[in-house]
Amino acid sequence: MSDFNIHYDEAEDILYLGREGQENEVVELSPEVNIELDDQGKLIGIELFKASQLFRNVLGLMGKKINQAA
Repeated sequence: MSDFNIHYDEAEDILYLGREGQENEVVELSPEVNIELDDQGKLIGIELFKASQLFRNVLGLMGKKINQAA
């Protein structure tokens, strides 16, 4: 996944992971998670809605780890 770029839309609380490609299809995996596929069915994007809620517990633990490393 090193070729994926990450973008966070703070106003909409959406985390987007994506790479170059033309979106052909969007598949809703759950009410807060969509994946985007190209015309060959390859994954080119992941949209996570309500991202701050989805990652609330993880972000707290990551913050602790980051502070320890500093």
